[in-house]
Amino acid sequence: MAFLEITGATKKFGGFVAINDVSFAVERGARHAIIGPNGAGKTTLFNLISGLILPTTGSVTLDGKRLSRMKPHEIVRIGMARSFQKVNVFPRKTAFENVQVALIANRNLQFNPFRDAAGLFRDEVMQLLEQVRLGADSGRRAGELAHGKQKQLELAVALAADPRILLLDEPTAGMSIAETLSSISLIRDIVQQRGITLLFTEHDMNVVFEIASTISVLHHGEIISTGLPDEVRANDDVQRIYLGRE
Repeated sequence: MAFLEITGATKKFGGFVAINDVSFAVERGARHAIIGPNGAGKTTLFNLISGLILPTTGSVTLDGKRLSRMKPHEIVRIGMARSFQKVNVFPRKTAFENVQVALIANRNLQFNPFRDAAGLFRDEVMQLLEQVRLGADSGRRAGELAHGKQKQLELAVALAADPRILLLDEPTAGMSIAETLSSISLIRDIVQQRGITLLFTEHDMNVVFEIASTISVLHHGEIISTGLPDEVRANDDVQRIYLGRE
């Protein structure tokens, strides 16, 4: 049985079919990329998988557990975390406080706002920040960090859930070349060190081929190809539709 399995997933918004009968599997420990042109349905598919929206038909299972009727926070608690295309952090809180809040939420603590929280999970927060290369920026407000570092912080927040599978929606979007190269190295190191299964979307094909062990191609809400990077790169339909080759 695959670790994450999407079976016949369809999502309709009125008469518009955003995702159409999508089926694919993500093996445990894989680095699986979903690629496709703008409007292909990648973010909608991620929203289906992570429970933000329900499929019209079809199912999503994680390690044999059906996710389609679970709430997003319940899905997080059984081992799935994700990031978003737009950075999703508290800009006025420090990097340390952003990760600390995530740990408090994921531990389901009943926090007293009149109690000093400064010491809660200090070692764990710093360990996560060091892992995403932000240890030196722990005291800086998130909104003051460069875009690439904000994406690193968002990754630390996701890792605070101690996920078994991590969904990253365009993790290098808006980054400079130097930030992108650093992000590729960081993502590869973290998933390998922590033994995390990775599912990600990305427009930069250099990033895809550097990270992915498996690639699925989404076009007009349908999966048109799944395979190893070299197989997908050589696929005539992928070259024509996504890579722009005739």
